[in-house]
This record gives sequence, structure tokens and C-alpha cells, in this order.
Amino acid sequence: MLDVTYEAVDDLAPGRLADIDEERGRVRVRLDRTASLVDVVRELNIELDRLMRSAHWFQLWGDEIVSRDTPGRPLRVQYLLERKIPFGSWMEERKGLVSVYVDPALDTAGFAASINPALRGFLDGGCWFQLYAGEIIDNSPESNKV
Repeated sequence: MLDVTYEAVDDLAPGRLADIDEERGRVRVRLDRTASLVDVVRELNIELDRLMRSAHWFQLWGDEIVSRDTPGRPLRVQYLLERKIPFGSWMEERKGLVSVYVDPALDTAGFAASINPALRGFLDGGCWFQLYAGEIIDNSPESNKV
């Protein structure tokens, strides 16, 4: 099962505004609680591009698997400071592109809190998967291994 969680924290290394940690089926995005949302969003775009370049993430679009290496539609995520819904985050998905609209009225902690429920609904759509150590991890429930 995939688990992606954002958290506003006070303990990032000096100068770091965002830190992304990826493990099997799990991504933790830690954001500097004291930084401005404008700066955090700029850093998230850089860090998520780095994560997508790792070529471990894939999107199922119809009957096509889209990756970072898909010609003409490389898989990417972009954060945009633009209100689509009041006081929260909203995600729009197209082939090879996920746009995350972040309400500019939020602070960094508010953004982290608002994106987690949006992400859970997004991942429940079942169109994303991670390749981790040769294993495909999607959002279906884990089976009990004997």
C-alpha cells in the first residue's frame, strides 16, 4: 500500500525548506514550518522533480504506463500557488502530470494539513505505483505474507 504524508516540522537542517524520504511504499515530505509558503512551494518543485527523476514512480493512464522517461509526457508533479478550493489543496491529474494547487492564503503548516486528505483520495484512485527493489507497490491492501 502507498503512503505519502506531508508534515510541517521545526528540525530540518539549516537552509533546508523541504526534505523527502522515500522507502518501500512510503514517502515522507517534511516541510520547514517557519518558512514562507512561497519558498516551500518553490523548494517542493525542485525536490519532487528530483524524486521523479529517480524513475521509481509510475502512472497508469488508461492502458499506458507513464514514467519519467515517457517521450513527450515525462511524469512530473508541479505545485502551483493558486486557489482552486477555499483553504486547502486540490490536485489535478493528466497524462504525465499532476498539478497540486495550493491556496496561497495558507501557511506551511496549513498546507501540510490540507494536502494529506487530498493525497489519500488521489492515491485511492489506484493509478500510481512505485518500483522498489524490483517489487511493484501500488495502493491495493498488503497481503498477509506467510
